[in-house]
Amino acid sequence: MAAQKGREVLIRLDIASTLTTIGGMRQKSMSLNDSQVDVTDSDSAGRWRELLAAAGVKSMSLSGSGVFKDSAAEIALLGHWNAGTHPTMAFFIPEIGTFQGPFAVNLQYQGQHDGEVQFSASFDSAGEIAFTAA
Repeated sequence: MAAQKGREVLIRLDIASTLTTIGGMRQKSMSLNDSQVDVTDSDSAGRWRELLAAAGVKSMSLSGSGVFKDSAAEIALLGHWNAGTHPTMAFFIPEIGTFQGPFAVNLQYQGQHDGEVQFSASFDSAGEIAFTAA
C-alpha cells in the first residue's frame, strides 16, 4: 500500500442519514481499545499472565481539531452535546475503510484576539462500532 494523504482522513457526522464531513479540521485521530480480563491464578503455568479471550469491553475514541467554520456539521455537534444525544459518527481512512457507530460528543472552543476561532472535539463510543473495509 502506498502512503496516504492525511487530509483524506475524515470524521463525519450523520445528518439526516447523510454522512457529512466536519469541516475545518486539521488534525484527526482514532484510538481502538480492548480491555483485558486477567484470569491468572496459582495454577497458571509459570509466571505468565493469562487473559480470558473476547471478555473485555471494546471502545473507540475519535478526536480532531482545527478552524471553526460554523458549518452545518459543527452546529449539529453542538446540538447533540446540548441535548445529550449520541449521534452516529464515522471515521474514514483511505485504503482501509470506515468505522461507524454512536458516539458521545465533547467540544472545546478557543480563540486569540489576533487569530481565528479554533475548536477541538473528542468522541467516545456509546455502542457497537461497525467496520466496513475500503
